[in-house]
Amino acid sequence: MKEKITLHANWLIKAPPTEVFNIITDFEKWPEYFPKVAESIQIIRREGNDLEIGATVRSFYQEFPVKMKTRIIPGKGFISDNESLKFGTSGHEELLLSEHPEGTAIDYTYKVAIHKRWLRMVARPLIGWFSMKYWQKAVIDELKKRLER
Repeated sequence: MKEKITLHANWLIKAPPTEVFNIITDFEKWPEYFPKVAESIQIIRREGNDLEIGATVRSFYQEFPVKMKTRIIPGKGFISDNESLKFGTSGHEELLLSEHPEGTAIDYTYKVAIHKRWLRMVARPLIGWFSMKYWQKAVIDELKKRLER
């Protein structure tokens, strides 16, 4: 049985939701905006708000390819089903934005299935703790630097 881990966090960005949305859904610029997590991103197919994306991402000090089937939710964020054969994971990711009196609330959830046996043995502490700390530093802190005044 594959180990499933749910990663979840909430953050606040002191900027309007439209500004956060415009950056977070501009996937082709993620390597520029978030170089600690995105090496390259290519939109392979786009039909309205549905995208198929080929990406090379960075995590755990490695680069690996990821296939993403992503739906942009106008004004609210995105949901994505992701698969990395090399890293041995697949998952469902949701990054949802909502208005907050101080700016934009970000609600992030990633449900990950672990396919590699060796990774399952260390997955919960390694992926659970490290991933969210890394995501905060690599994405959320970069959003704050770019948007907060």
